[in-house]
Amino acid sequence: MSIKGKVAVVTGSAQGIGRGIALRLAQDGADICLVDMQIEKLQGVAEEIRKLGRKACAFQCDVTNRSQVFEAVDYAEKELGGFDIIVNNAGICITKPLEKISEEECERIFKINVFGVLWGIQAAAAKLKANKKKGKIISARSIAGHTAWAMLGMYSSTKFAVRGLTQAAAQELAPFGINVNSYCPGIVDTNMWTEIDHGCAPEKGVATGETWKASVAGIALGRAEKPEDVAAFVSYLAGPDSDYMTGQSVLIDGGIVYN
Repeated sequence: MSIKGKVAVVTGSAQGIGRGIALRLAQDGADICLVDMQIEKLQGVAEEIRKLGRKACAFQCDVTNRSQVFEAVDYAEKELGGFDIIVNNAGICITKPLEKISEEECERIFKINVFGVLWGIQAAAAKLKANKKKGKIISARSIAGHTAWAMLGMYSSTKFAVRGLTQAAAQELAPFGINVNSYCPGIVDTNMWTEIDHGCAPEKGVATGETWKASVAGIALGRAEKPEDVAAFVSYLAGPDSDYMTGQSVLIDGGIVYN
């Protein structure tokens, strides 16, 4: 079953997993409101979506700003004629030992990875309730939100927090026909993992690239994950085949963490 004619907001969609999700949702029939700070890159992704025959618009937004996230959902409805799905994908990573984390770094990662998700949940719920519509709220987690990783302690803690938000929101919003779930990627070949590899190298005393190689070697399916792998599962969460699923945080990692 398709999501043809649905309108989806995807945060952090200028590149990487977010771009992959936006393109897959468009391929499956949705019109997309792209949300990110990088407006020029967003315009490029919007053009890719239009070439697929779907509508697209771009909205520059800092997800740490609650009012801007609400404005993004309003903009999607105005420009695309409705609102049905939000994918709270925007996120950052900090790669260093916990004892070296500064107050500023702690505040920044929680504001983006946790507060940004909460504002997305709030904005989507408010719009869907106002329109008396069912809908899907989908948020980014990680394998690091199931099992904490050394050097990624702050990132892991934010992703554990998103699990709590997902479970609570699912219970609160179920009476309104709103499903709330999250997706947990593994070792994805994106800029974020390049940053993780570079951050681990000096702390572990290994060459750049070694952390990446060792991590990929531990994947049961034998290869690094692609944004398209994540996007295919997010499309399932966005569509009607997942209508009886809510409050779940599902691993899609090729076989790294088993839960």
